[in-house]
Formats: sequence, C-alpha cells, structure tokens
Amino acid sequence: MLKFLLWLLLLVVCWPLAIVAVLLWPLVWLVSLPFRLIGIAVAGVFAFLHSLVMLPARVLGGGPGRT
Repeated sequence: MLKFLLWLLLLVVCWPLAIVAVLLWPLVWLVSLPFRLIGIAVAGVFAFLHSLVMLPARVLGGGPGRT
C-alpha cells in the first residue's frame, strides 16, 4: 500500500513538469537546429581537410586497406 501511495504522490508532483517538458520540447529543438547544422558543416570541413592531407599518400599507393 505504501508503494501505491508513493506512486500517487509522484504522479501528483511530476505531471506538471511532464506537461511543461512536452510543450517546450519543440522550442528546444528549434533553438538547437542551427547548432546541428553548424556541426554538420564543421564535420564536412574536417573530412575535406583529412582527404586533402591524405591525398599524396593515396596517390603513391597507400590507399585504405593496404598494409
């Protein structure tokens, strides 16, 4: 019976927090979207620089998978 009462107390205390989280999640997603796009762009630049640095080794025959 004590567990049931604790669950009821948890329900009464936490449901407003859950509703606020559900309502604010789209706003948080919209705010974080530019940071994701910047992260994708930075990852692309780093991949390009990596391929540019490794180009001489690939031209000389040290391609991926060769030991």
